[in-house]
Amino acid sequence: MNFKRIGANDLVEGFAVVKSCDKKTTQRGATYLDLMLSDKEGSMNAKLWDYKEDTELFEANTLVKVRGQLTQFNGADQLRIERIRKAVEADGVNIADYVPSAEYTGEFMLSEIKKVVSSFSDGDLKALTEYIINDNEQRLLYFPAAFKLHHAFRGGLLMHTLSLVRIAQRVCEVYPFVNRDLLLCGAILHDIAKLDEFNVSDTGIASGYTVEGELLGHLVMGAMKIEKAAEELKIPKEKTVLVEHMLISHHGVPEYGAAVRPRTLEAELLSQIDLMDATVFEIVSAVSPLAPGDFSSRQWALDDRRFYRHEYENFEEKTKLD
Repeated sequence: MNFKRIGANDLVEGFAVVKSCDKKTTQRGATYLDLMLSDKEGSMNAKLWDYKEDTELFEANTLVKVRGQLTQFNGADQLRIERIRKAVEADGVNIADYVPSAEYTGEFMLSEIKKVVSSFSDGDLKALTEYIINDNEQRLLYFPAAFKLHHAFRGGLLMHTLSLVRIAQRVCEVYPFVNRDLLLCGAILHDIAKLDEFNVSDTGIASGYTVEGELLGHLVMGAMKIEKAAEELKIPKEKTVLVEHMLISHHGVPEYGAAVRPRTLEAELLSQIDLMDATVFEIVSAVSPLAPGDFSSRQWALDDRRFYRHEYENFEEKTKLD
């Protein structure tokens, strides 16, 4: 973590986001706080041993200023906290600078998506896509695409969406018989209901699922959003059903949450490119920290495979979304 050394004996100070904060008791009966702190560079366990009853318990996703001594426990860094408080406006810090974030700003990515929508020749699909984007614009700027898996960071939802849009555009160039506007509409809206599936703070990091997210899931909730918007816009029923089908089938098979399997060309293509982008992200996340010649740990989301980091990969390159 990016703490600044301010004195001897490994004394450090800096800002971090609280991932968890629990009050615990030692074997001798003394109460202490056990925290997990994080920033863009990683996370670290921290202990506040000098606990008093009026000491504040910090909620998850709170930005704090902390001072303490770096120690080692079981081979990992641990912070022995001397002082800790919530960050205040006078500190001049932004919580977005201390959480994992997309490579591009939400404003840039949303602008790129809007440019694509403006190119639609189908007036109904254009109106539907614009309506839903405009209705959810503020949350789209910072929402993650997942709770734990691919693109589970600030701005991850737009990054994943824009990746799908770019892939879909190239697919339509190779296969000109694909209905371009329909495929792009599905790519843009396929995960729109993740805005209602996760509990997300201003940090852009999900802390869990909403009740609706647990009971319905974003595929079904997405189709419900389409149905409501299409009724207001008086979109023809067949077009509405085609878009809804893409959303409820884009996970491919029921084992992965799809309500039905894809049964149109555009629905199948959306499912394939969605899987492709998620898979690329998972593999890169697994191997990019490794030295060339090493294997990753087993990746349970990818059939429990271990992936190899070869010497010809260049993970310094940005994802090309522009």
